Amino acid sequence: MKLLTGFVFCSLVLGVSCRSWFSFLGEAYQGAGDMWRAYTDMKEANWKNSDKYFHARGNYDAAQRGPGGAWAAEVISDAREAIQRITGSGHEDSMADQEANRWGRSGNDPNHYRPKGLPEKY
Repeated sequence: MKLLTGFVFCSLVLGVSCRSWFSFLGEAYQGAGDMWRAYTDMKEANWKNSDKYFHARGNYDAAQRGPGGAWAAEVISDAREAIQRITGSGHEDSMADQEANRWGRSGNDPNHYRPKGLPEKY
């Protein structure tokens, strides 16, 4: 009950309607789904040098949902790269992944990173 009261109070104070909050949350949920779909497609394709394309595509698709999707894409991408840093994966590869993430989130064409020969299914 306190959470609901706090949510309503903040919405009134900030002038944000519950409708926009629910829209944001819906976009974030769908954006997370877009990111998951890009990840599963990457694993299914198992195509050499395709990871940057799938990073860009997942972020692009999520960001097209709206602010909530873009937020979800950024949070998921940053968390993934943070985990890679902790586990000792290559710093240069992580930076290249982040560039592809930003490229897609910015609305740029993910096909910029598409490797030759990747099936059209993806």
